[in-house]
Amino acid sequence: MPRSSSASSSSSSRSSSAAPATGGHAPRALWKGAISFGLVHIPIALYSATSDHAIDFDWLDKRTLDPVGYKRINKKTGREIPHEQIVKGIAYESGRYVVLSDDEITAAYPKTTQTIEIESFVPADGIPFIYLERPYYVAPIGKAQKVYALLREALHAAGRVGVARVVIQTRQHLAVLVPSGPGLVLNLLRWGADIRPWNDLPLPAEGAEAAGLSERELKMAAQLVDDMSADWDPAAYRDSFKDAIMKLVDHKVASGETSAVGALEDAEPAPARSEARIIDLTELLQRSLRRGGDAKGTRAGGPGSGKGDKDGKGDKSARAGRTAKDGAAPRSSRAGATAARTKAPGKASTGAAGGTARKGAAPARTPVRRAA
Repeated sequence: MPRSSSASSSSSSRSSSAAPATGGHAPRALWKGAISFGLVHIPIALYSATSDHAIDFDWLDKRTLDPVGYKRINKKTGREIPHEQIVKGIAYESGRYVVLSDDEITAAYPKTTQTIEIESFVPADGIPFIYLERPYYVAPIGKAQKVYALLREALHAAGRVGVARVVIQTRQHLAVLVPSGPGLVLNLLRWGADIRPWNDLPLPAEGAEAAGLSERELKMAAQLVDDMSADWDPAAYRDSFKDAIMKLVDHKVASGETSAVGALEDAEPAPARSEARIIDLTELLQRSLRRGGDAKGTRAGGPGSGKGDKDGKGDKSARAGRTAKDGAAPRSSRAGATAARTKAPGKASTGAAGGTARKGAAPARTPVRRAA
């Protein structure tokens, strides 16, 4: 297994719990079945552990703003094809296909057992991150509370996770059952055949000596890593593109405009990129350490503490950083009559993605459609 590429055992620690935020409504079960290992049978339900808040742009007719639909088109002739004339096929070489009937495809589906069959228990840090695909919360059904807790506690104590197979919507998946805080998480895995090998990539040789790294470079890099170390806080990271788009949408809704609107007055210019190219690795590390040390001193000292800078520059930097954060705080997404909307299917949200409302964020408003 490649170094530092495996899932950390912290994924199964008590401190890693992330209870789904239901907003007062019970989440909808996506799948019901049972966990099976040995002779133990645990009735459970799967709930989505994520929700998609990505920006989803609708295609509109520029003249009328009517939604634009899609048609099934023959790519060779450009003509629309009725649904009953469409068949399914697999290309075996360029331009040549093997056609499969619906019955043939149905016969190839794996047998649906509604069971998560655990095949083995492996070390919690033994599965590389690259295999992880999609997480689901696992919750017991009915009187399965005790046996569910038994499996959770056994996995916690052993520091292991269960490798299993499960069929969801006619598709067979490899999965791993992970204890996480008060519950269990089923994380779907990519099949080994789907992971591309490193072979064709121009990578440096493994090991410091083989890669030509000096002792000084290694020490400086280790110091930089130490200076930049922090606890994982998902709320500290935001989708800046989504925030910028929704800020623009809010601005347009508030101004009552459905066409082009002038640039936002408080729009922040993109930071200029340095034109100088740093070739010397030692110089690059030194610059990073200086910058990281200054930032760390400012954070530790805070305004007026004197730790950031003896002559008060640390205080000034802290105020500037705080002002920038306040000014950039986005307003919450709104379901309004706009071309851009946030895609949020009816799935349980983790609650962590939204984070905490930042200081200075504008109060929520209900956008009003302007009559056409």
